Amino acid sequence: MGKPTGFIEYLREVAAEVSPGDRVGNWDEFHLHMPEEKLRTQAARCMDCGTPFCHTGTTIKGMASGCPINNLIPEWNDLIYRGLWQEALDRLHKTNNFPEFTGRVCPAPCEGSCVLGITNPPVTIKNIEYSIIEKGWEEDWVKPEPPAIRTGKKVAVIGSGPAGLAAAAQLNKAGHWVTVYERADRPGGLLMYGIPNMKLDKEKIVLRRLKVLEAEGVKFVCNTEVGKDLPAENLLKEFDAVVLATGATKPRDLPIEGRDLKGIHFAMEFLSANTQAILDQNQNGNGNGNGKVAGETRFLEETGVLNPVKYPYISAEGKDVVIIGGGDTGTDCVGTSIRHGCNSVVQVEILPKPPLERAADNPWPEWPKVYKMDYGQEEAAAKFGSDPRVYLNTATKFEGDENGHVKAVHTVQVEWAKDAQGRFIPKQIPGTERVIPTQLVLLAMGFLGPEQPLLDALGCDRDARSNVKAEYGKYATSIPGVFAAGDCRRGQSLVVWAINEGRGVARECDRFLMGHTDLPA
Repeated sequence: MGKPTGFIEYLREVAAEVSPGDRVGNWDEFHLHMPEEKLRTQAARCMDCGTPFCHTGTTIKGMASGCPINNLIPEWNDLIYRGLWQEALDRLHKTNNFPEFTGRVCPAPCEGSCVLGITNPPVTIKNIEYSIIEKGWEEDWVKPEPPAIRTGKKVAVIGSGPAGLAAAAQLNKAGHWVTVYERADRPGGLLMYGIPNMKLDKEKIVLRRLKVLEAEGVKFVCNTEVGKDLPAENLLKEFDAVVLATGATKPRDLPIEGRDLKGIHFAMEFLSANTQAILDQNQNGNGNGNGKVAGETRFLEETGVLNPVKYPYISAEGKDVVIIGGGDTGTDCVGTSIRHGCNSVVQVEILPKPPLERAADNPWPEWPKVYKMDYGQEEAAAKFGSDPRVYLNTATKFEGDENGHVKAVHTVQVEWAKDAQGRFIPKQIPGTERVIPTQLVLLAMGFLGPEQPLLDALGCDRDARSNVKAEYGKYATSIPGVFAAGDCRRGQSLVVWAINEGRGVARECDRFLMGHTDLPA
């Protein structure tokens, strides 16, 4: 490494952020840039550890340990320490098509398996990655690189989330003509409508990369749902290969008493409509930048007609909000509700509160399951005085008013105990019931797999969890020439795993088309 004693001499320091109290007034990204000298100092903390677990990309106990796309982390840390930014960007792009996305939204399993993290705070890998790619954009080093030779082969990619975009980028690089189909009005999938703007800016960051892909030859077809607007069999006839990258978008429901009351929504309905309203207002030049938006019927600029699909905007303004689910999506609902101007927010979590330090059964290099407040909880604490999460609780009933609208959530505390088969299940604790007033309930309990109509139309085999059946590393479905990658194949997962699979499926699709492949792993 550039400075062998750096990990001894320097303390971990992360980039500053706009304070929670200030940032909730708008939808802007709140991470601030770190000065270059400080970044070089942080890069110097990378050890000459011999076996860098940070880029191993293994799975331990169902969780990522190390970088799933095998980023060459020690190499670009060394280059940053020596001030060789463009060389560091080249190293980063060798393994990661979209470091501007992962540098913002990835939970950084690389840091969880950093060798330095055994005894000290780990290297700030995520912030260095983010800084490398942003430097690349600022210096105009990121340019379209269309392939010199075209193979004449045509590939359809269904879904424009991180897996679909990675697959499209790599297949285009191999010289194939790639068309990406997206049912939403804008490409990007999860990156566009699943992640709030304050975590990942759509117009400045997502569209910036999409424009590069277009300039390289990738074609995007939006407002087109394959299997509905476009018969699936047409793709099989018109294209030499098809890649399914539709994600896992079927939300987990909560079928308890009162579920049919008004005011109860899936989290993605809430988040997607909010982002859409922000983008529409910005596009129409009437965005007010103060965190409050108003949803309207979509207007298609390219055709000048109203979209027959109405996207209802769900406002949390002035409401007591209850979010059921404690993961990233629940956190996004917290941050979005606060920006709307909610009256209060409670986040119900069925799991126990994590410990402050690694437990004995959670050793390095596993992902550290420790207590932390993410951005949404920080904002809730700044506004309302405490972390909004209540642990070891579950909802038992929704109570409605005389107009059929939800007015309260009934909850009870639980304890985790083994059943007759030895499986841990939550058991309710009598006498711990609670009634939480609410006018808006958001269900953020994860996803059950891909939506099935397209898979039914294609006739793809599925596994026991309703995902597309395709072996990891091969990605071939039961239909010749049709491949699958990302959440629709593996189930709900991280953006970085989606990129891993998008790159992998491109390699195997290229091999199918050409008989061999030169695409990297």
